[in-house]
Amino acid sequence: MNKDNYCIIMAGGIGTRFWPLSKTAKPKQFIDVLGVGESLIQTTFRRFEKICPRENIYIVTNAIYTDLVNEQIPNLNPNQIIGEPARRNTAPCIAYANFKIEKINPNANIIVTPSDHFIVNEEKFLNTLNLGLKASREENVLVTLGIKPSYPNTGYGYIQYKTSEFLNGNQLINKVKLFTEKPELEMAQMFIDSGDFLWNSGMFIWSLQSINKSMEELLPEVYNIFANGKDIYNSSKEKEFIQTAYTSCPSISIDYGVMEKAENVYVIPSDFGWSDVGTWGALHQVREKDELFNSVVGKNVMLYDTNNCVINNATNKLLVLQGLKDYIVVNTEDVLMVCQSSQEQRIKEFVTDVEVEKGQNYL
Repeated sequence: MNKDNYCIIMAGGIGTRFWPLSKTAKPKQFIDVLGVGESLIQTTFRRFEKICPRENIYIVTNAIYTDLVNEQIPNLNPNQIIGEPARRNTAPCIAYANFKIEKINPNANIIVTPSDHFIVNEEKFLNTLNLGLKASREENVLVTLGIKPSYPNTGYGYIQYKTSEFLNGNQLINKVKLFTEKPELEMAQMFIDSGDFLWNSGMFIWSLQSINKSMEELLPEVYNIFANGKDIYNSSKEKEFIQTAYTSCPSISIDYGVMEKAENVYVIPSDFGWSDVGTWGALHQVREKDELFNSVVGKNVMLYDTNNCVINNATNKLLVLQGLKDYIVVNTEDVLMVCQSSQEQRIKEFVTDVEVEKGQNYL
């Protein structure tokens, strides 16, 4: 295992779309939403231990979740858990982690990944990462993983790539043409039909030197804030500096701030079975289902004439359901939510209304 391989796991989200199972005190990434006996972040950490030394895996999260990280992934060095004082999107959290890593190993080769993705073929996934790590180690390039699309998903961003332009002749790594935001259905279908678009997985591979150079040139308003603390990272003064830094730091994604503007961006078209598990519907697609296409996590659930439902029972209460089709049913100790699958985009609306009507107690 290469000692220069590092991984930054981004785990700061609050998982609103998975309410009421995911709540502010314990969001989606810390929950066993797949019913496999471990949380999403535990699965992710275990996956990257196969390609990076354990001590080289950093977790960036909201400061209020550092205890949860310690609880779920014990025996980490305190510097491996990076607590952000505020949410500022992906570019600031990557810059912060980069400077901490640079103090230890300026030759680091880094994978950046969300904490809550689902991977079917892990061996194929690791082979893809090794391909990207080799490219970023040998060339001044920013590599992203694009997923070969299987249907016109409107919930993902897309990457268009040049089908005949490769990295040094390697036909597994293509030059990126453009990034585009989540499209409407008709446009998503056009992307699929064109054959040169991929889903944007949000996973990146680059050398520390390459990403720092790109951020300095393309995103100086973020880079310079964190560069000001170069001498104090991994010291007792870091926390105070970061509190100040985040008050003046803009909220901006690495996609918008760097990847859409850089000239040295390449993509590996990938097909290892992937989902960002971003919604109950996406979760339903990857969970095991019974003969009537119901996916059930939790005990004490009895179903009658019910099909194509996603059901989570996080309590010991007996849940008896009859006559449901295409529903999401989530039962926690203090909330029962029943929602048509086709209306799951309204869950954010539910959360807002609950906050207004009932306060923070159910969030």
